[in-house]
Amino acid sequence: MYLFLAFLLVPIIEIALFIQVGGLIGLWSTLAIVVLTAVLGTWLVRTQGRMAMGQLQQAFSTLDDPTEPLAHGAMILFSGALLLTPGFFTDAVGFALLVPGVRVAVFRYLRSKVTVSSFQMGGDPRFQNMHSGFDPRRGAQNSGGPGDVIDGEYEEVGKPRDPNAPPSGWVEGPDRH
Repeated sequence: MYLFLAFLLVPIIEIALFIQVGGLIGLWSTLAIVVLTAVLGTWLVRTQGRMAMGQLQQAFSTLDDPTEPLAHGAMILFSGALLLTPGFFTDAVGFALLVPGVRVAVFRYLRSKVTVSSFQMGGDPRFQNMHSGFDPRRGAQNSGGPGDVIDGEYEEVGKPRDPNAPPSGWVEGPDRH
């Protein structure tokens, strides 16, 4: 229902604003403003997008929660689409989303409305047991020391190699140079 209202109301608001602004400053000035906001918006989206990508890469490299940088990137992308859409209302919303304080407020509002029921990181087994004290930056359990015993099982695969057999050819033997 909200999406239907947005598709209905936004064009009506844009048409009304075009008529009002065009009546005040004229047709060519109105069109120049629309083109100028698209060019300026494209430049701002590129610079803000680079900053958001840097923050996202930093979050991934330090294994921090990437939710906020991802949300900022999505809002910057959405603002770019709004700024490329001709109109004064969409330009105002697009420019507002380029302000970091507005994005933070929108993110906090959306975060308060979303409930995460479960979370699991990728298929890498190092990241499967985040709740058990595993610190992926250190590569070991937080509670353990260097003298801890690791319990495991193993089995040899294949036939044992005959010690009198010649080298396989894949590695250099003692008589090869």
